[in-house]
This record gives sequence, C-alpha cells and structure tokens, in this order.
Amino acid sequence: MPTIDALAERLYTYLDRSQIHCVRRAYYYAEQAHFGQRRRSGEPYVTHPLAVANILANMHMDHQSLMAAMLHDVIEDTAIEKQAIAEQFGETVGELVDGVSKLTQMHFESKAEQQAENFQKMALAMAKDIRVILVKLADRLHNMRTLGVLRPDKRRRIAKETLEIYAPIANRLGMNNIRVEFEELGFQAMHPMRATLIRQAVIRARGNRKELVNKIQHAISGRLGEHDISADVIGREKHLYSIYKKMRNQRKSFSEIMDVYAFRIIVDSVDDCYRVLGAVHNLYKPFPGRFKDYIAIPKANGYQSLHTTLFGMHGVPIEIQIRTQEMEDMANNGIAAHWLYKSDDEALNGSHARTRRWLSGMLELQKNAGSSLEFIENVKIDLFPDEVYVFTPKGNIMELPKGATPVDFAYAVHTDVGKTCVACRIDRKLASLSQPLQSGQTVEIITAPGARPNATWLSFVITGKARANIRHFLKQQRFSESIALGKRLLNKALASFETTVDKLSEEQIQNSLKEFGFKSKEEMLQDIGLGNRMAYLVARHLAVQDEKSQLETSGKEQPLTIRGTEGMVLSFAKCCHPIPGDPVVGHVSSGRGMVIHTDSCRNIVEMRHNPERCLEVEWDKNVSGEFSVELKVELEHQRGIVATLATTITATDANIEKISMEERDAQFSVIHLLINVNDRVHLARTIKKLRAIKGVTSISRIKG
Repeated sequence: MPTIDALAERLYTYLDRSQIHCVRRAYYYAEQAHFGQRRRSGEPYVTHPLAVANILANMHMDHQSLMAAMLHDVIEDTAIEKQAIAEQFGETVGELVDGVSKLTQMHFESKAEQQAENFQKMALAMAKDIRVILVKLADRLHNMRTLGVLRPDKRRRIAKETLEIYAPIANRLGMNNIRVEFEELGFQAMHPMRATLIRQAVIRARGNRKELVNKIQHAISGRLGEHDISADVIGREKHLYSIYKKMRNQRKSFSEIMDVYAFRIIVDSVDDCYRVLGAVHNLYKPFPGRFKDYIAIPKANGYQSLHTTLFGMHGVPIEIQIRTQEMEDMANNGIAAHWLYKSDDEALNGSHARTRRWLSGMLELQKNAGSSLEFIENVKIDLFPDEVYVFTPKGNIMELPKGATPVDFAYAVHTDVGKTCVACRIDRKLASLSQPLQSGQTVEIITAPGARPNATWLSFVITGKARANIRHFLKQQRFSESIALGKRLLNKALASFETTVDKLSEEQIQNSLKEFGFKSKEEMLQDIGLGNRMAYLVARHLAVQDEKSQLETSGKEQPLTIRGTEGMVLSFAKCCHPIPGDPVVGHVSSGRGMVIHTDSCRNIVEMRHNPERCLEVEWDKNVSGEFSVELKVELEHQRGIVATLATTITATDANIEKISMEERDAQFSVIHLLINVNDRVHLARTIKKLRAIKGVTSISRIKG
C-alpha cells in the first residue's frame, strides 16, 4: 500500500522542499476529513486520493495538482466546503478541487442527466485550468483499477462511461498510455468473457509468431546498421480492445488481424526518421497509399510519427511507426508531457495551443447547447478520433472529424463564417455544402452578408460546434417568429374588443401574465404563436379587465393576412397544398403554430366552426415565396413523355419537387407531380402549357 513518505521521496526528484511540504499538508488534511470512511474494499478512504496523487507524480505534475488530487473528494464526501479549502491551500487548489467534485446536492431526473451535468461542470472548470481533467483522469484510472469490488451492473456503467468519454478525452489530449489502460480495463469490465477469450488467443498466437517477429526485427536492424543509423526496433503488441474493435467494426477474423506484424522504430532526430523510411522501403516493398506523414502534419492531439505498411517475407504485412524519443514521450503522455519536461519545446507548446483551442471550442458548445445531455452528445461527436486534414485557401491546415462537410469547415474557421456561408469551392471547383471532405483538399467558403443557417444542414453536419450553433440559431429564429405570429393572432382576437396589444395598460398585461403563469409578455406571445394557448381566451382575459369592454362588441373581425414569409411557425398543409389565390382557413396546432388549409379541405371540416382553433385568413396582396401544389396528369404512352413534361414545367419557371408514375392500362398512364408555383395565375399558366403537349388527355389539381 503506498504511503505519503514513499510519495514524498519520489517528489524530491523534481519538486522543491516547500512544495513537497504543501503536498504533505494536503494529505494530512484529507486524512482527517475522511477519518472513519472506508472504500468498498475495506481500506481507509484516504488510500484512494494518495493513489491518484501517485499517478500524477508519474507524469511529474506540479504540487498544486497533487494537492488537488489529495483533496478531490473532500467537498463531495465530507462537510467541508470549497471556501475552507481555498483558505487553507489557496484559491487555485480550491478551484481545481471544485472542478473535479461532482454535483451531489442537486436532484436529477435520471442518472444520464446527472452524469451529463457533472461532465458539463467539469468541462467548464477544464476551460479555466487544464489540470482539472488531468486530476479527473487519474481519479478515474484508479477507480477503474479497483472496479472489481463493485456490483456487476455498477461496474458496467462506470466502464461504459470510461470507454465513451474518458478514453476519448485521454486520446484527444494525446495521453496514449492512459487511453490504452482505460480501454483494456473498460473492456475487461464490460465484456469479461470476450476479453478472456481474446487474451488466451493472443498468448497462443504469440508463441507461433515469435520466430517470424525475430527474423523481421533482425532484418530491419541489419539494414539500418548498413546505413549507420542508430535506432531501437521494438515489436509492438496489439491491445485486446483494439483487436476486439477491429474484429467488430471491420468484420475481420482474429487470424486476419494477427497476420499483421507491427514494429516501432525510435531514432535520435527528425532527419533520421526520413532516412529510416527510405531504408525500410528499400528492404521491403511498401503498400501503395498506406504511408502517412504525421511529422509534417501532426494529429489534432499533437501526435507525431511516420506510418508505413510493407510487404514482408512470405507476403506478410508489416506496419511500421518511425519517431524520435521526444515524439514517443509526447505520444504516451500528451498534454502531461508539458509538466514532464517543463521546457519551451515547440512541440509541447503546439500541443498546449491545440488543447486550448479544443477547450475554447467546448466552451462555445456549452453556451449554445440547450441542455447538458445535448452538450455531452456534441462533445462525444467531437471526441471521434478519425481526422481529415484540409487546407484553407492561404495554406493553413484544419483538422476535422472524418465525414466532415464544408459547413463543418466553415464553422471551424469562425462561427460567423459558418452562419453566412452559401456555397463552397473544393480544389477551386464549386461543390455541394453537404459533400464529405477528403484529406488534402483545399476548401474555400463563399459567404453572403444576409445569409442564415439552414435547418437541413443538421442532417449532414458532423462537428458538435456546427450542430450546436445551427440548433441555437434555429431556436432563436423560432422564438422571434413565434412572438411575431403570437402578436398578430392576439391583435386579431383583440379587434373584437376594439383594442390592440400596444394599447393595453401595463397593469392589464401583468394581471394576465399572473393568471396564465407567464414570466414575461414575450413568453406569453410565444406560447400563443406556437399554438399552445388560445389567442381568443387571452384576449378575453385582457379586455374584460377594462370596464368599458365588459361586453363583446359585434364589430366584424378582419381576417389575418398571410405574407408567406412568416417562417417556421406558419406552415402549409401537406393534405391540400394551398397556394396564393385559394380561399384558405388557418388552424392553430399545438406546438406547430398555424397550419394553413384550403377552405374545402376535408381535414378541416370538423374544426371549421371552432373559433378557438380555426380563424379566417386571407392572402396578402404582396405575398411572396414558392408554394407546393399536386397535379394529376393522364396521358398516352409515348417515348420521352416524362422528359417533355419536365422541360415544359421548367420553361414556365415552376420547379418539380416530386414525380411518380403509375400505369392505368396498356395505352394510358397517370403521372403525379408535386410542383412549386408562386400563385394561382402561375399555376394556370403552367397547366395551360402542359395541356398543349401532344398525348396529355387530362390534368387535375389534387386538393386533399
């Protein structure tokens, strides 16, 4: 069992005496705070904080991180508050401890929501101080090492969270050693049978492979010796979880995965890395398209190495990674290497800057997310490890997740670029905004000042930043549009009481807000606009407070006018496809706002005479936009008749949305067209042109 004296002995190698004294003080404080508490295994509770501090000491973390490790459960599990810790050990340590502590006092609807809220709190603390996550990773690592004492269901829950969130975070921070241990321990806890079977199979395969591994290793070392390159050639073992993932995702058998032999070559300088590459390509033939240069273009987490795959003796594939010792340490310790070296090394600064960028991106996600669950979903997407590397027109490199589109790229450049993007050029050619990007492409975004994000972008964007920003914009847009519609509906209802919203006194509005349980006038108008509350009932309550309006006046109500630009809170029914010029009626639908139907639509018949749900509407003189209309066209069989129809419709400036065909008999067919027109005059002009086509026998418009 580790002791504080053994830890202090190790700390003398890189901390000074006063700092070690602070760590000892924190330990004794934690020991007193946790006095009488025991872990599930029966050990005194303080052994856990001490073990966490030991993990951080391996990374050569600073004394404040080690103090936070000692105290990280004090706020959560004892009566001591953050302020007391800050007074004893300083504000920085207090903030670190608070950042790692879970929210225990709050009540949550579900376990998932609680975990999401805890993660959100930690993410905010991380953005202020990156050491929060390093303490948390060390805490989680020790918990994973001691999972055996917990119930199987709890074990699986913690392992699942580790595999889904903490292992990807360790990967994002470039901390390969911790990531691998998380994955191995998580896999063992989630799938103990599978882990055992794969482990046994690996041990069996290792014996059979030993001779060939030695031969390849000897051949590579011999060739490097001929070129006077000093290097360590190490055979790489595949980890159980990575074997399992490959078997599951790539549908490969165990023997196919174990057929690949992997080696790592460690050299003294970057120059030697490229010399080694030339030497091994001379020794064995390389696989075309399997070479990756992560030294020139590092991964998002700062990882650097050369990767190549060779055809070895007897055609066996050999995977080779070539890197310097610094790159090896960076790959294993990632952001923690900053403390390990305490140097101004460019690679370490680069890694720090990348982490800062990622954290500021997380802060933006957090601002725009509607809930902690939405936030955690966005973060999970961003922790996806596969990246594509694309270039800006100025030659800067951007890292994006695999499958990212130009819209993701636009938001990665800047939120304002994403908001106003209208088109893009990929390698100087115009391309679709939904096209997945490939590594090496140059992407240029075309923006327009008045442009706005589109709801359809949500169906193809990949990054959390793009998704959160688009959702945030659409929420804001829906909010302002529903307020505008709510005000128009309320004014229309108030017309029968000969008043308007703006003429009402503040007292009348406040009384109605209290009656209906709203916090503000905007919230009330939004609820009316979304169809959740009847404008007529609110109007009556508002007006009846006025002595002069005790009785409803019989003045004729003016119909509500439709401009076609009301946005998301006004929609046109799919059953009858109303277009400007048609007699129409408005139906207030809960949560959707107002739906416009044609006067004769069968779906509206039963509700027609309900003044609370249906209201008189008419088209504005200056109505604008495109409206869908469905046509049924009967025609004789002719070669190329569908192409003729399409050409004719396009010539009248109408747009085809959908086309389907059914055969009535050997001579005649029926074609259903969904086309976009501006109004009834435009529709009449289109039908007239279609009638002139030879072979068309009848055209009718389908309404409901």
